[in-house]
Amino acid sequence: MKKPTTRKQKIRRSNVRARLIIFGTLAVLLILFSIFSEYLTPYDPYFQDLSIAKSPPSAEHLLGTDRYGRDMLSRVMVGSRTSIFSTLLLVAVITTLGTAVGVFCGWRGGWLDTVLMRISDMFLAFPGLVFALAVAGVLGGGLQNAIIALAAISWPKYARIARSQTLAQKETVWMKAAKLSGSSTAKLIFKHILPNIKDIILTRGAMAISGAMMTEAGLSFLGLGEFGEKSWGSVLHYAFFRNSIMKKQYWWYVPPIVCICVCVLGFMLIGYYGKIKKGGE
Repeated sequence: MKKPTTRKQKIRRSNVRARLIIFGTLAVLLILFSIFSEYLTPYDPYFQDLSIAKSPPSAEHLLGTDRYGRDMLSRVMVGSRTSIFSTLLLVAVITTLGTAVGVFCGWRGGWLDTVLMRISDMFLAFPGLVFALAVAGVLGGGLQNAIIALAAISWPKYARIARSQTLAQKETVWMKAAKLSGSSTAKLIFKHILPNIKDIILTRGAMAISGAMMTEAGLSFLGLGEFGEKSWGSVLHYAFFRNSIMKKQYWWYVPPIVCICVCVLGFMLIGYYGKIKKGGE
């Protein structure tokens, strides 16, 4: 197979960098929008007006109203805050926890490494959503319990990556030189190990945002997530169990589905192009 020329490689890296900037900017704008969504809604998302209940999309209500006359556009906009920030919180928790466990196991080794890795294997052996449903069912519904359920099944992936990277870094020449110079364990980990494995961990975390958002929406759709229709999954739960599909009230379920798909695709592309950029450097 013919190897790409240097010029083509530079053009490819430039295109990847440009796409990464575009999608990264869109992600930042989306997060900022979710922060201020409550102040940008055209109507009060909780105000009920039964005289306009179940109204189809119109000039006054672009996405129509639900059975209580609440503006669907406002409810979808407010739901973005819970859906996006619960997902980001979940990814931050599992990334931090998994990385800490993985670095500890890779650095120390011994029987603790064996025990923790067998525990991670046990979690990885279960289908993710099924295990999350079981944990959420035991703990009960609610956003906090949903995050705990998803964190319980997701941290082993990061632990495995961090452990393998730590083992590889331990055998490098410069790490052995740092040990001989008398550097403490904390300095070796925080100054040498973590800076050299952070790129692959962060890239994996960016790619995991899309999957975490889908899983959170699935739990909320099944009634095990956020109560009160404060997330996109909860809005879908409300629409489905009010037979909106059979009644052809598409404005109840199409907007949250579109929002979830757009966010999932956007964060997935950020992780994908970030991975390509890292591999091309």
